[in-house]
Amino acid sequence: MNKWLGIDVGGANIKVADGNGFAASRSFPLWQKPDKLAHEIRSLIADAPACDRIAATMTGELADCYESKREGVESIVAAVEKASDGKHTRIYLTNGKLVTPEVARRNPLLAAASNWHALATFACSYLGDCQNGMLIDIGSTTTDLIPLSTTGPTAKGATDTERLEHGELVYTGVRRNPVCSVVREVPYRDLQIPVAGELFATMLDVYIILGDLAEEPASRATADGRPATKGDSRSRLARMICADGDIFNHRDAVKMAKYIADQHRDMIVSRAKVAWTGASPPEKVILGGSGESVSAAVAEFLGWTNTVSLRQELTSKISTCGPAHAVAVIASGKASGNTP
Repeated sequence: MNKWLGIDVGGANIKVADGNGFAASRSFPLWQKPDKLAHEIRSLIADAPACDRIAATMTGELADCYESKREGVESIVAAVEKASDGKHTRIYLTNGKLVTPEVARRNPLLAAASNWHALATFACSYLGDCQNGMLIDIGSTTTDLIPLSTTGPTAKGATDTERLEHGELVYTGVRRNPVCSVVREVPYRDLQIPVAGELFATMLDVYIILGDLAEEPASRATADGRPATKGDSRSRLARMICADGDIFNHRDAVKMAKYIADQHRDMIVSRAKVAWTGASPPEKVILGGSGESVSAAVAEFLGWTNTVSLRQELTSKISTCGPAHAVAVIASGKASGNTP
């Protein structure tokens, strides 16, 4: 059969894709139940199109249920191997190779946080006649800003720590990050008020209020466990200035959300200027992730006008599951990389 399924094991979500149009994402707080990881992956494999080969990448090794990245990689690799139930299994490394689980265990720092490299390698296929480019991929928790060339990613950093240094990783996204990690004060009526240093609201609330992310009434993956709706998002934003619905209305929420979104964009713009060291702008910019609307705002602010939307090229669901899709495509030999 030789059908691949790509798996991206993150700290908060597990994503799968087959490289042929199927993609799915499931919330899974790895730090709370690492012992259930294999079961969750097996369930996702069972719900996906039939496959006989697994290609996995990860970022979940940083979850604080693990004492070290090495332990995290070993645990995730073991869970993938167990969940695959004997299927041909390969692990993606940041050198672009797909290797056996045993080789991955011997090279944990190459297996750790490898999903950005898979996506960037895949993104290079959209450069066309351009000699260089930039990937702006904004997800639920992090942002990847990866320089590209016709021969592959040209990132200066390999590990997450190195990528933070070089502006290639920004630990902010459109869902899970606390609002207080983005701003220290916000506008309220005619005032600028300091925000509470508390997990009262997240960036999900900001983008739901602005309409960039859809309401999810069934979801309770919010700061207070209440639904991801505009009404509840407004209440959570009110708490950021220790207010409530009696003195904080929808107009106040929109004004606050717009300000926070602008500051969020500017935070990413400043790091993009560090990540891109070319004398002239990138010839092409690949936009992706569940926060692609913010990716587009970043590119527009920088004047990087020649863009490709993975959401339009692949569908919103596949763009959200980009690294899983990428590693499946790479494994099947449809994109650059070493096919096992």
